[in-house]
Amino acid sequence: MGVEGFGEEAAAAVKKVRSINVRLTDSVLRIVAFALTAAAAIVVGLDVQTTAVSVEIVPTLPPVNIPLTARWQHLSASVYFVVVNAIACAYAVVSLVLTLGNRKKNNGAAATSLMIIVLDVAMVALLFSSCGAAGAMGLMSYYGNAHVGWKKVCNVFGRFCIQAAAAFAISLAASILFLFLVFFAALSLHKRVPR
Repeated sequence: MGVEGFGEEAAAAVKKVRSINVRLTDSVLRIVAFALTAAAAIVVGLDVQTTAVSVEIVPTLPPVNIPLTARWQHLSASVYFVVVNAIACAYAVVSLVLTLGNRKKNNGAAATSLMIIVLDVAMVALLFSSCGAAGAMGLMSYYGNAHVGWKKVCNVFGRFCIQAAAAFAISLAASILFLFLVFFAALSLHKRVPR
């Protein structure tokens, strides 16, 4: 066995180690993305706050305290946010199972890999769009909108807004993880292209 044989064996060993590292990184990213999207959906899904608001009915009478409840279901952007995070959470589990079972190099593996990449891109788009919708409504709740007469609500429902902001940050982190998955898949495809 000459130098050439040793070089080929070393190259094969390095390629095998890189393949294991890529699979491990992919699996860890999918597990963390699952945890983050589940946490974001649960945090918003449990976001409810009831507080008493003073309402003046007649200027000569004292104000009346009326209990008001803020729920995540009251905003369509929050509903979209929860649904998208639940979808991404379920997809993270399914894609993890598919990638772990997709280790053999056959024609079905290539088709499965391509399908996972396309769905990863779709998850990135869905998650970023839900973060945009939730972020826009969050800013509207925090600052209000004088042009249309919408008042601030975060000064009344502080915990509700803080919990929604935390879920937004968690979901944004999950969006970035899915973006990394797409980036790593593109790098992996780029390395497979013959030069």
